[in-house]
Amino acid sequence: MLTYNEKLAIIETFPELERKTVSLGRVNFQLPNSISDKKNIVYHLHPNGNGFVYAGHLDNYETDEKGMANIRDFSADQLRKLLAEAIQGLLPNEKTAAEEAIVGDSSEEHWMDSENNRLIVVNENDAWNIYFGLNLDASFDTYGEAEEFLKEEGFNRM
Repeated sequence: MLTYNEKLAIIETFPELERKTVSLGRVNFQLPNSISDKKNIVYHLHPNGNGFVYAGHLDNYETDEKGMANIRDFSADQLRKLLAEAIQGLLPNEKTAAEEAIVGDSSEEHWMDSENNRLIVVNENDAWNIYFGLNLDASFDTYGEAEEFLKEEGFNRM
């Protein structure tokens, strides 16, 4: 288990987060420009090493009824990965010129793997197309097939 100071050092490497001191020596870290009403990304990090990260919008974490994942027993890599996914999923989605060229007015989803590779899933002409940058990576007849492929490849919805 990481110590409080080790967890704090990892969390503080994310410049998007702002530290807020709360009662009993605990700290929260907020994402001020979150697209959700959820601003607390890290909640009640306690000097005993316990704390929570908001993961209610992520599929691959065990969360409580408030969408919080307990990080008491997380390794450094697990904590970094969870924080990156949590933050990325709550930041405003500003499209690059390439993404705008691909997506246009279609609906899209963004997926990311543990190495921060990003894919875009776009519903186009009754097909679910997966893009890596400007390149079409795969195409599926149903959303379920596309989702299954992405999960098998280690990607998670952002």
